Amino acid sequence: MTAAPDSGDAGYRDARDADASLPDALSRAADAPGTGDDLRALLVRARDALLAARADADAARLRYHALFDAVPDPVSILDADGAVVDLNRAGTRAYGRAREDIVGQPIDVLNPDLPRDHLAPVWDAVQRGRTYVIEVTNMRGDGSRFPVEVHSAGFEHDGRPCLVAVARDLSERREAEVRYRELMDVVDRGIAIHDVEGRFVYGNPAALRLLGIRQGTSLGDTSNRDDWIAIGADGEALPWSELPPVRALRDGRIVESTLVGLYHRVRRALYWLMVTAVPQYPPGGDRPHQVLSLFSDVSALKRDSAMFERVQALAHIGGWELDCGTDRLYLTAESARILDAAQPPQTMEALAAMLLPGDRQCLRDALGAAMLAGAGFDLELQGRRGDGTGFWIRAIGGPRQGDPGASRLSGTLQDIARSKRDEEILRAQARTDPLTGLLNRDAILGELEARMADPAHAQAAVLYIDLDRFKFVNDALGHGAGDELLIAAAHRIRRAVGSAGSIARFGGDEFLVVCDAGAQASHAEHVAKAILDAFGDGFRFDAEEFSITASIGIARAPEDGNRPQTLIQNADAAMYESKRRIRNGWQRYTPALAQSQQDRLRVETHLRRAIDNDEFHLVYQPQVGLRHGRIVAAEALIRWRNRQLGEMRPDHFIDHAESTGDIVRIGAWVLRETCRQAAAWRDAGLGLMRVAVNVSYRQFLGDDLAAHVRDVLAEFDLPGAALELEFTERVLIEDAPDTLRTFAALRAMGVVLTIDDFGEGYSGLNYLRRLPIHGLKLSQLFVGGVPHDRSDVAVCQAVAGIARSLGLGLVAEGIESEAQCRFLLEMGVPVGQGFLFAPGLSPDKFALRLRDGGGMRG
Repeated sequence: MTAAPDSGDAGYRDARDADASLPDALSRAADAPGTGDDLRALLVRARDALLAARADADAARLRYHALFDAVPDPVSILDADGAVVDLNRAGTRAYGRAREDIVGQPIDVLNPDLPRDHLAPVWDAVQRGRTYVIEVTNMRGDGSRFPVEVHSAGFEHDGRPCLVAVARDLSERREAEVRYRELMDVVDRGIAIHDVEGRFVYGNPAALRLLGIRQGTSLGDTSNRDDWIAIGADGEALPWSELPPVRALRDGRIVESTLVGLYHRVRRALYWLMVTAVPQYPPGGDRPHQVLSLFSDVSALKRDSAMFERVQALAHIGGWELDCGTDRLYLTAESARILDAAQPPQTMEALAAMLLPGDRQCLRDALGAAMLAGAGFDLELQGRRGDGTGFWIRAIGGPRQGDPGASRLSGTLQDIARSKRDEEILRAQARTDPLTGLLNRDAILGELEARMADPAHAQAAVLYIDLDRFKFVNDALGHGAGDELLIAAAHRIRRAVGSAGSIARFGGDEFLVVCDAGAQASHAEHVAKAILDAFGDGFRFDAEEFSITASIGIARAPEDGNRPQTLIQNADAAMYESKRRIRNGWQRYTPALAQSQQDRLRVETHLRRAIDNDEFHLVYQPQVGLRHGRIVAAEALIRWRNRQLGEMRPDHFIDHAESTGDIVRIGAWVLRETCRQAAAWRDAGLGLMRVAVNVSYRQFLGDDLAAHVRDVLAEFDLPGAALELEFTERVLIEDAPDTLRTFAALRAMGVVLTIDDFGEGYSGLNYLRRLPIHGLKLSQLFVGGVPHDRSDVAVCQAVAGIARSLGLGLVAEGIESEAQCRFLLEMGVPVGQGFLFAPGLSPDKFALRLRDGGGMRG
């Protein structure tokens, strides 16, 4: 290879200057007097040839520099001693130096770390006609280093041997290699590299996991062939030489997507893998030096392969080919069987004639597009055979590959009758609630919308049904019992409604009935009464029997709404009103009911701001020793005074607070205010009075109740014995570790723990004995009937017996007469509270009673 002269070379400039004067001399000689014609012609030709040669040399020099400077990588020319003869523009940019600072300098100026004899192997490779490749680190003008891959080849410059060296910056490649290694570590497919001896060189974490290799195990320990047995896709032993990595190394070609089984003798584990093996060649090598295998675990698919093959056999897929010139249709045996085994169609038009009219035209349009535009098609078509039986087929087709004129079309036919039947089943299932078998929410909404859009059925009625106390049973006996209850309830509703309407499970324990409103306005009410009658008998689960009733709301179209959502929303509102007022009943939607809803919303809105507006205050009802008549404790009772709503009793707003979740914040305020007041009485010299506070179950489930109580007691420097917490019976059925830990932590502080209104709910004695409580409160629901109502007497006696047997304290609520007081005292109830002694008192009045000695009875 001969280089054009370098414009920066002084010798070349001298030679060029000399060449520039020669054409002038030839011109002068040709023009001199006495020069013969032949000699003149010869001199002119010599001058012209010299000018042409010089133009060619200039052009070659320009081409050389254009090419030299166009190379995007740094290119340098070195002489035999390693001095830089030339450097292109990419080199000056890469090294951050001027060309004159490098040309003429030894190569060490670009790479000071090269060994003394670094050019020896380069010249050795060049003399053998090869390119020498090496990775080194070069240095910029500012001293910074960057990795390069240098390709060196022989180069003749001005008749002397030189080297041309191309340096490729590896910085980005190194960064890419780091990212590639990181990707290899996180990718879910196994990646392994083996050398020609079959030894593990590398395995990513997924490869180790898929092959059952524990972290920390030497990869070399897994390469012992005696530990493994290879198995082919047919289940037969596979020679080691036929494994994809071995084949790729042997043949030097990629082996794609091959199913291989590997059985480990020691672990007795079989791994089915889908493997692709890629041979890797060393630089300049003609044989692979290692192989990279990519594989994924298909063990689960292989285990199901027998079933998969059976499904394929049952898929019933056949082929077809159409000669567009003659309309001749060629069918495989399976295609003929699918269409009509006795008389298969001989032409495409005959096949189209078997289809339903709409599908017939669809097929003709698709065939026309395939012939004219080369478009493929995928159609689902329905038709009838000659014997009248129907069929569904999936037809896929298009022009044959390599047939630009689309003279033939080909494709497949598949019998999809079964999948169509399955679609019908799925459509039915999509409309059905899986638990009860009733319509689901979407189905009933669609049916109601269609009914209201039809003038003949526009007078529809919606019954919104909610099961009373379902959540209680679900919590007490578990979700399994809850599901059984929903199934039984659905059966009863279906039996009560009959053919009078459509029934759906609308969500949770809510059901919807859509029926005609009927000529008589009472038709929907009759359906509602039939449903309530169906719930007259209790529901039995194992040895337990529960009385589950229903609350029903009724809304009629069009007077209660002319859109499905409005009608359902109003029926829902009527249902909630029924549940709030009586339960086990039905309620028609009325405009007054809508006003009631707005009022409830108004209450909830004001309730949310009540604490911030300082609208709550507490009164304290004394708890009295029935034998001596003196105050022994008190119960804090909340009151709400709102400037717009007036004085609100707890039974008017506590349920709202429970449903909205505001009870948690209100409960925290009550607890702190109670402790503050107890501390104030103590500081006023009235002694330490224990005060009881009702705790909502939502508080119990929310933040750490024990930690909150501890913080409040500490804030007011109160002992735990100054506080009593009253819980509902619901905590008895939550036998969870958190419940037990919370109760234990509260008791450890000295806080008195009581179950409020014992006997009203699900009184689980088994749970009662597990909780570290101190006492029970006898509900005023039962106290109100003693001593004359035998049922109430029996309940009170039973609760008193339970308290004595478990060593628990007992407080009776709602004592309003001396007769009740005497009965309870004779029954052994030590403490009571009620209007007989005092209503809820303001803190000042309660303090006055304490100063008077705490006596509550004359």
